[in-house]
Amino acid sequence: MAPTGKPLKPHESVGPTGPTSPTGPTGPAKPHAVVVGGGIGGLTSAIALHRSGWRVTVLERAASLEPVGSGIGLAPNAQRALDVLGLGDGVRELAAWRGAGGLRAQDGRWLVRTTSAATAREFGGALVLVHRATLVDLLVGALPGDSLRTGTAARLADPGGPGRPAVVSTPEGDIEADLVVGADGINSAVRKELFPAHPGPVYTGFTAWRLVVPAPERPFEPHETWGRGGVWGTQPLKDGRVYAYGTALVPPGTRAPDDEKAELARRFSDWHDPIPEILAAARPEDVLRNDVWHMATPLAAYHRGRVVLVGDAAHAMAPTLGQGGNQAIEDGVVLAHHARPGGDLFAGLAAYSAVRVPRTTAIVRQAARTARLNHLSHGGLIAARDTLLRAAHRIGPDLIVRGFASIADWQPPGPPYAAETDAGAHGRAPARR
Repeated sequence: MAPTGKPLKPHESVGPTGPTSPTGPTGPAKPHAVVVGGGIGGLTSAIALHRSGWRVTVLERAASLEPVGSGIGLAPNAQRALDVLGLGDGVRELAAWRGAGGLRAQDGRWLVRTTSAATAREFGGALVLVHRATLVDLLVGALPGDSLRTGTAARLADPGGPGRPAVVSTPEGDIEADLVVGADGINSAVRKELFPAHPGPVYTGFTAWRLVVPAPERPFEPHETWGRGGVWGTQPLKDGRVYAYGTALVPPGTRAPDDEKAELARRFSDWHDPIPEILAAARPEDVLRNDVWHMATPLAAYHRGRVVLVGDAAHAMAPTLGQGGNQAIEDGVVLAHHARPGGDLFAGLAAYSAVRVPRTTAIVRQAARTARLNHLSHGGLIAARDTLLRAAHRIGPDLIVRGFASIADWQPPGPPYAAETDAGAHGRAPARR
């Protein structure tokens, strides 16, 4: 595409020979939303906005959408958000966890036992673990065919305001938009433009390894293990593979002197089965490693002008509650609910911030508290923690599960749902409980 040499007008995008017309054969075109970032939060936001009546353009810097090789757990709250978009049933069909599982100590003792049925009973649905690539494929398939532009770096040039569009700069030219969604991740350039004085994310104190390998020959129950200064998780995928992850307290920027599989073996090979077997099945290239950062200082708002933040760009969190991607999915549905075409956009964005900042800030803080608890290094503190967990489980088998209730029992905003704006063509709205 050749640069146009001038900013595009509202509702325009860059076509092969220049700007497209702002009107269509049936009248004025839909308002235009530009989404910067093609991750889970950006794609969900684009789908929700599209189904609410927006024309959407998703700008992704990478040449293709190839999610990192890891899994993501979709809790009932995210599934309800996906129900709004008509995608919840497709996700639930991918559920692999049907039986028992829970929390274990480093030597293999069970600290807490639970079942998928107990989770479903408490929250109206069970946890669904999918490969990130599977989820991204599902989301991309729900987008309009011409809305995704990969290999396109984007920069927020102007957040816009009343009577003035926002402007996003790309190598092909500037795009004026009625709404810009910053979904560009933990190191968000959009966030830095909106809130330059904010300190940004800080290191949590631990790093994380992730891998997907063939399932071990011997059956196992899904589990997370809390050991000395680290965590291990082993979770099944429906395709017969296993998603596993490990975390450990290390200085930021630390890397293995040889390779990350060898580092995992040094740290976890003497932990309980099936961890050694999973490590043996992994190749060095299967292991991904990333330091974990979070937004210890929350933003006061997630919007400014015509620009709004979603996902890690707004509220990066430790993965200890498994809610990073889930909250990004919630963001997209809530944003579309409040930013309906024809309404007061600025009031809608303020309403989005008003409901999302308190909820996500509380979850960021809860995830940080959990990280401190499951990364204890002192033997006496670990023993006391494990004793308390076992005691709580004996008092009430579902007590630990209920501690997750304020997160997992979230309900989407009330009707009209995005999936209902075109007479239900895109799926059903979730039942209210």
